[in-house]
Order: sequence, then structure tokens, then C-alpha cells
Amino acid sequence: MQEAPETTESQGSAAAESMKRYLDAHLGERVTAKSLANAVGYSPYHAARVFKRHFGQTPFEYLREQRLISSAFTLRAAKVKVIDVALDYVFDSHEGFTRAFSKAFGIAPKRFATVAEPSGWLIPFGILPRPNNRQEEAPMSEHQQTAIIFTQIIERPARKLLLLRSKTATDYFEYCEELGCSENEQSPAWETLCNIKEALYEPAGLWLPNNMRPAGTGLYAHGVELPWNYAGDIPEGYDCIELPACKLLVFQGEPFDEAQFGEAISALWERIAIFNPEVYGYEYADELAPRMQLIPEGWRGYIEMRPVREKVR
Repeated sequence: MQEAPETTESQGSAAAESMKRYLDAHLGERVTAKSLANAVGYSPYHAARVFKRHFGQTPFEYLREQRLISSAFTLRAAKVKVIDVALDYVFDSHEGFTRAFSKAFGIAPKRFATVAEPSGWLIPFGILPRPNNRQEEAPMSEHQQTAIIFTQIIERPARKLLLLRSKTATDYFEYCEELGCSENEQSPAWETLCNIKEALYEPAGLWLPNNMRPAGTGLYAHGVELPWNYAGDIPEGYDCIELPACKLLVFQGEPFDEAQFGEAISALWERIAIFNPEVYGYEYADELAPRMQLIPEGWRGYIEMRPVREKVR
């Protein structure tokens, strides 16, 4: 087992991400501290310490959070019994699951599964504090009321960003039109970025703030985040810039049919447009990082991230 307290930042980041992927893949199974640690070759103590240092919560706090979020999607997606969902996500009883779900989202799972037009935002675990755990009230159209969007805050360390810029593109479609697309309808940057072994996270589409856009370059790019000490090769035509440590506000939509990814993205954009982070004590801080979009995957829903900072009162 690897005990080294001197684990480098890049090693720790890679191990933390590996543990996160392991937990995501085992939401419906029993997970022990030992099995999680074995997945990265650490001791249980060292694994837990590395995970908390990088994500700000213990592995089992994260696991419980993701099980509840996934259970919420399941409750909305199909006619299922609450007890079946509880057992599928490794809760011991109907009562225990109902208490945990209600505390996390401010609504009982049975009501959440049956209410025709849920309104407001479901924000997990007080990550964004809100008075009395209530949902945010906001005027919405009929279409917007049918969308459930989960939001949470995540931490990003100081890091580097490897990206392939465009000249004029403002979105994904203009980017592909300018640079061309592969047979898989991916940009020429995507395969390169997916093969960067040192990457901290998955590649993303980027809307770059003005302070990260040299003259004569487009708003939109594709890139991947790398460790702060990355000293590897920079592919020809790519840039590598530094990003400071920051918080990201994550917006995650409901799972969707792959053929309807456009509608899923539009629904999320409509909700983001009316979201006010100041209600929860934050403000957007676009100069700290690009606004990012992850590749749309029907099983997890469409995901976007935007940098924020705590608002001084």
C-alpha cells in the first residue's frame, strides 16, 4: 500500500479523481473504506485524507450525496416504488431513505416523484446555504417548471488549462464548422485532449472570459485542465494557460434521450438565465475561469459550470 504523506499534488489529484470515478460507478453497491482504498492502492486513512483535501468532503459524504441525487432522477424518470429506489441505492429502509431525501432536498421522495410541476431549485445538502432549506422562488414559464436542475459548489485547485482556440467561434457548432469535425462529430481537439494522461478532469467546451482571450481569437474553445506543475508537451497550435484556485457552480440537468440533447441543453440554459447566485451568498466571477460545458451524456444529464466567489455582505 502507498502511504506516502509526501504524495505530490498531481498524484493526489489523480487518485482523488480515480476514487470519485469508482464511487460513481458503485452507487448501487456496498462500498467500504477498504474497497475504495484498494482502487487506488492507498491505505483507507490516506485515501480518505486525499479525497477530502481535494473535494472538501469525505468519500462517504460524497457517495451519500450522489446516491440521493441519482435516486431523485430515478424517481422522476420512472414509476417506481420508493422502497425499491431506497434499496437500489443501498439505504437500509424506506424510513431512512425518506429522512435523508427530505433533509437533502426539502421534499419527501414520494411527493417529489408525483408532483406534476415542481418549481424552484433542488440544491443538495446545503452546499449552497438557503434559509430554512427552502427552494428558491422565481417566475418561470410552463416549460421551465417541468425541469429539475441540481446545483452545487465544487472546488478547483490552482491548475493549468490546455486548449485549442478558435478564431471567431462563439459556440460548439461554430467551433466545429471552423476547425472541422471527425466522423464521430467531435472537434479535432477532442481526441487529443482525451489522450492527455495527466488531465485532472474530462475535456470540456469553454466560453473564455475576455481576460483569457488574446486579440484575434474566438469566444469558444475546447480544453482540459492539468496539474499546476504540468511540464509535458504542448501540441502544436495549442495554448497552455494558468488558472487560479476557485469555486465552480455546477448546473446539472435531468437525464435525457440522446436524440433530444438539444432540448436538454436549451432547458438548462433557460434555468441558468434566471438563477441568482446572490440568493445563496455567491456572485459570478467569470475572470477566474472559463464557463465550461461537459459533453452531453443522456445518462447523467447536461452539465455546465461557471466560476463564483463568496459575495461580501
